[in-house]
Amino acid sequence: MPRITFHRVAWAALAVLAALLAVAWFVPTSSFLFLPNAAQPLDGKVTVQGGKDPDKRGGVYWVDVSVRRATWLERLAPFLRPDGATMVPEHALVPEGSSFADRRKVSLADMERSEEVAAAVALQAAGHDVTATPRGAIVEAIDPAVPAAALLKAGDVIVEAAGRPVRTTGDLRRAVSTVEPGESVALRVRRLGKHVELTVRTVPAPDDKRRPVIGIRIAQAADIDLPVDVDIDLGDVGGPSAGLPFALQVLQELGRDIDRGYRVAATGEIELDGTVAPIGGMKQKVLGVRKAGADVFLVPAGDNESVARRYAGNLRVIGVENFQQALRALTTLPRK
Repeated sequence: MPRITFHRVAWAALAVLAALLAVAWFVPTSSFLFLPNAAQPLDGKVTVQGGKDPDKRGGVYWVDVSVRRATWLERLAPFLRPDGATMVPEHALVPEGSSFADRRKVSLADMERSEEVAAAVALQAAGHDVTATPRGAIVEAIDPAVPAAALLKAGDVIVEAAGRPVRTTGDLRRAVSTVEPGESVALRVRRLGKHVELTVRTVPAPDDKRRPVIGIRIAQAADIDLPVDVDIDLGDVGGPSAGLPFALQVLQELGRDIDRGYRVAATGEIELDGTVAPIGGMKQKVLGVRKAGADVFLVPAGDNESVARRYAGNLRVIGVENFQQALRALTTLPRK
């Protein structure tokens, strides 16, 4: 029989270790990584009927976040993750009973609605007569682990919460915030043409145990009729967080000097009343804006603004609560 030597044992151990590392490097886990992407200009992505070619100086920029499965090695060794990455557990991104593909479909639908709402808000700000009637908050998905899963259905439109009318998604968030996590909130929903009264128990938000949530994904339900054609095309990018930069770029296309010669990046979901709602992935977005060399970054005021300032470096961050506030903030910038 061949003699077992230290060198053979060492080489065998190294081979096994190499195989394990290879598996750990390529085999994905159930967790996801949020990764920064460089902000991109919206020039050429937004066209408005009767619009003008914007000044090539400066520009309005949008920013998104890449999402992919983390490998076992990235999960076990955080220092091996790409710069700016954040690990996110699967349940925080994909509700139980659904898939990443389902989430992708919802995200693309969110983008389509965001484009329409942003165009309506911008055209109204430009003085156009826009027919935009908010109809409530439509339920897109429900976390099966929350109490609401037994009562709400995808496609329900919430029109009242805690005794307050709900016309926009912001209305619903504000109404739910009037109770404590674990307390119930009365809802009135429109389902298949009829109104249904429900009482739903809230749960603590995954990212802030002090904040009550119902545990649903919502979007703006509205009837919108634009007086001019507006085309916004970011390809297969999804999500509602580019609403604010979309609205800014529409005004830029209409001849307004929105950027004032600066590279103006922006993020935030925009609602029909002009409210700028918070979004996710802020750490990655501010890093992506810095990578693009932008001068100014408009973000939703509050927690998003706090996170953005933490990673901004020398980037100027401006927190805004609504579209008009964003416009006022930009007009105070000295022209470049």
